[in-house]
Amino acid sequence: MRDISKYQGIIPAFYACYDSRGEVDGERVEELTRYMVEKGVKGLYVGGSSGECIYQTVEDRKLTLEHVMRVAGNKLTVIAHVACNNTAQSRELAAHAQSLGVDAIAAIPPIYFHLPEYAIAEYWNDISDAAPDTDFIIYNIPQLAGVALTMPLFREMRKNERVIAVKNSSMPTQDIQMFKAEGGEGFAVLNGPDEQLAAGLAIGADGGIGGTYGVMPELYLKIKEYMDEGRVKEAQQIQYAANEIIYGMCACHGNMYAVIKEILRIRQGLDIGSVRKPLAALIPEDLEQVKKCADMVDRAIEAYT
Repeated sequence: MRDISKYQGIIPAFYACYDSRGEVDGERVEELTRYMVEKGVKGLYVGGSSGECIYQTVEDRKLTLEHVMRVAGNKLTVIAHVACNNTAQSRELAAHAQSLGVDAIAAIPPIYFHLPEYAIAEYWNDISDAAPDTDFIIYNIPQLAGVALTMPLFREMRKNERVIAVKNSSMPTQDIQMFKAEGGEGFAVLNGPDEQLAAGLAIGADGGIGGTYGVMPELYLKIKEYMDEGRVKEAQQIQYAANEIIYGMCACHGNMYAVIKEILRIRQGLDIGSVRKPLAALIPEDLEQVKKCADMVDRAIEAYT
């Protein structure tokens, strides 16, 4: 039976780090990585939605991962999301990730064209074959990818011995139970929707990967701790507090990740730039709401941790 302990915990989705010109900044990547290490999280999910992957070049994504690994290697579990909307570049990123020693690679299905399931399986297996010594994690996010991980497709992918986990961002928490039951011992399922971490853990998730974890890791670490201890009511209270913060961060003109980056600057002194177009940057009118959200984070951490 495979050891899945490295995937059982709180794994923030890593944020894109840019300089003043909007280019990937390796020093800022390393600074953010050190912050994550110090917070005591289990690992990092690099190059996913929070990393603005679909708006980055292959070289951008390689550079980011290289700088993450300089700091996080042997300290955190590192999962590299390597999917591009073509097989060749996805395989290139997969091979590069393996060369750096990541723990796992992950991929969403191809977007735009509605491919048959056998083509999606071939795409994922082709990517996995480019990193033959590395675990593979399926990323199920149907609301954005336009394709759901069905049980027949899941069973087909389970024939690949490198497939060790699903990052499940579909909204029904029941999907976690289904994938966990079908995967059996030695298979991990990670909760995706941040607003449902407590529910996902309750139904069987091994941990979570989330885009808001990095701006308030203390809260999500505490939810996991309490759920592990059976202190459901207390975990629920923290989940509600985290959700209120998420709703607040989504109430700006700027994209949520632009808000998160500004909160990190306010609270932690971390300057990792803004977001890349076409994601919307903050406007002056957002700043009052951003400061309110930063204060909400402060108060929640003080109250619950």
